[in-house]
Formats: sequence, C-alpha cells, structure tokens
Amino acid sequence: MMQIPIESMNLLLLNVGHARHNADWNWKNVSSPFVRIFYVTSGEALLHMPEQTFTLRPGYMYFVPAYQVHSYECHGLFDLYYMHMYEGVRNEMNVFEVYEMPTEVKVDGRQEMDTLFEYLCSERPDAQLPQSDPTSYDTNSQTSDYAQRYRGMDLWEKMELRGAMLMILACFMRHAKPRVWTSDERMKRVLEHVHNHITDNIDVEELANVACVTKPYLIRLFKREFGTSPIQYINKKKVERAGLLLFTTDLPVKEVAWQLGFSDDSYFIRLFRKQMNITPQEYRARVKS
Repeated sequence: MMQIPIESMNLLLLNVGHARHNADWNWKNVSSPFVRIFYVTSGEALLHMPEQTFTLRPGYMYFVPAYQVHSYECHGLFDLYYMHMYEGVRNEMNVFEVYEMPTEVKVDGRQEMDTLFEYLCSERPDAQLPQSDPTSYDTNSQTSDYAQRYRGMDLWEKMELRGAMLMILACFMRHAKPRVWTSDERMKRVLEHVHNHITDNIDVEELANVACVTKPYLIRLFKREFGTSPIQYINKKKVERAGLLLFTTDLPVKEVAWQLGFSDDSYFIRLFRKQMNITPQEYRARVKS
C-alpha cells in the first residue's frame, strides 16, 4: 500500500458552517468533486448511499466521498455542522484514494468536537453556505472564491485551520481501512505510477515497462484486475482532476487540459464530455451560474 506522510497532505477547506433544518433538507442525486463531512448535533435525517441508507443522528459524524452520488431526506427538525474539503491537485495518490473511510463514526468527545467546528465557523464565516440546496451551492460562483481566499491566507492561518481539519478527519482515519486495489504487486506499481504521473501524458508501453510485462499482457492483466482498460482508467482519473480544477479555479479550459498532460485541448473536451455528459465549458458555466 502506498503510504501518505501527514506532512504531504494538502487539505484545502471549501465550506464550513452550521445549518438548522425543519423538513427542508431533501435533495436527490447530489454529487460534487469534494469530500463532505457532517456532524449532527440534534434531530434526525436520512443519508441515502448506493449500498446503504444511514440514519443521521446526534453525536455521530458522516463522511461522503468526492463524486459519490447520494441523496438526503429530512422530515423534521435537524441541526448539523458541515465541512467540505479536498486535497490539492498534484502528482500523487491522496489520502482519500489510499484509504476507505467509514461513512459513520461515533464522536467520543462531543464537547471537543463542538469546539473544533465552532472555531472553524468563527474563523471562516465567509465559508458559510448561502443556502442549503446543493444544486445551488454546488453551482455557486462563491465556491471558487472560497478556494481562492483559502489559498491566499497567511501561513499561520492555514496551519491553524489545517490542524482543526486534521483533528476532525482523524476521527474517520481511526477506523479507516487501506484500499486493497489488487494483490498483484505488478498492478500495484502500475496504479502508483498512474497516480504519481496523472498530469503527464502516460503511455501504455510505459506502464508495461513498470510492470515488466509486454504491452498486450499488461492490458489483459489490468482489465482482469480492475474491469477496465489502462487508458480508460487514466482518462477517468484525469477527468476527475479536471472537474476539480474547473470547480475551484478560474483557469481557462485549455490551461486545464495542458496541466493534465493533454496537448490537444479539443481531444480533452471530447473526452470530458464523454465521461461527464457535459463539456468543460458547460461545466464551468454551470459552476459560475
């Protein structure tokens, strides 16, 4: 398993705040390129995940991975803290790819957790969501503004916020399990190479050399282990990174393509549309609406 040194974790804060609902937290098929953490303080609601439905209850925290389609259901009073975060785009696996986080964890020290979230909310009041509708705040132009302001903070401010974020995330890490991508050491090396060079133009022949096998055998072996071809996997990861860049920056689409190793931005646009059912330009327009 690839190890993630804590000093290399590049956690960035998008949103944090406290929300109070009264049967008005009912949203379907929500998905975003960032991680969501909920800390319930009172009331109940339902979180519908693909494999299971969770009852959100006081004294527990909940973790929703990036790009995970999910839904909310609320029929009464419901209070929670929320935090949205992501790891900055760079050439290596991030902690959310290496570890499988539990969806639900019990908070042992509620007073301490209250203090952490209260601190984050008081320090970053500008990161409070304007409204609870995910179709609004996931597509609000303020999202990239939040990301820009966070990057522009003084180092000491980032260190304090990062400390609080890590303490919250540690509650999930305590119960996290390393992802077992494959038992084949050759394929482990190939996956690490892909993630460590995701912004490069990765060639299948290059991956075959990493695995010390022939190119045709690498393709067969990869598909047997992961159910997809090496190129399809690489493109999927590149498009996911592109979505995050489009969501959190104002980089032109051509620059986003270039940063992810595409010399032909028209090919990148076609690839993005095939996977996301929307062009990068349309995606950008949506998040800026």
